[in-house]
Amino acid sequence: MAGNRSLETLATQIRACRLCLENPLKQPLPHTPRPVVHINAGARLCIAGQAPGTRVHRSGIPFDDPSGDRLRAWMGIGRDVFYDQSRLAIVPMGFCFPGLDAKGGDLPPRRECAPQWRADAFKLLPQIELILVIGQYAQKWHLGSYRKKSLTETVRDWQNCVNREVRPRCLPLPHPSWRNTGWLKKNPWFETEILPYLKKEVGRLTC
Repeated sequence: MAGNRSLETLATQIRACRLCLENPLKQPLPHTPRPVVHINAGARLCIAGQAPGTRVHRSGIPFDDPSGDRLRAWMGIGRDVFYDQSRLAIVPMGFCFPGLDAKGGDLPPRRECAPQWRADAFKLLPQIELILVIGQYAQKWHLGSYRKKSLTETVRDWQNCVNREVRPRCLPLPHPSWRNTGWLKKNPWFETEILPYLKKEVGRLTC
């Protein structure tokens, strides 16, 4: 239980996790696990994404790829602030790269990971004020009934998500993958409505 261990101990346990290889729910992870965790008791802002991709799996640095570049641009911060664990936590749905599907895309986050680690992680991060909830898997976990039928509808309803009484507050975002460039062009309200709010909150919580 979270109450019996420190955040540092939890991070160490996550990094040593081999659950999806040694005790998988279905097929084991097809490669050596390399959990990527980024948590600190000082952070007031958290990013809840999907799972590491191939480049992050190699480097061990979260969002160390073009998606991370776009996300940092959305947030209005550089790598110095983004990787300062005292300012920003990163708690994905899956801590390990899940592998690739037949078309070369990333598989969904491993199902073993979130139930094992995420509840305890957030119990040990009570100071988090805002979670950036990226993609459908994280939105399902964090938003519950506030999640709409589609990601677009969920993100479009961002104000109701942010203003609900549950704490920490949650701001739904699309994945910053360059594959979503078409989505961004079709939904210009994301840039005009959400990004100003996002940058203001990021500045406030990471100052």
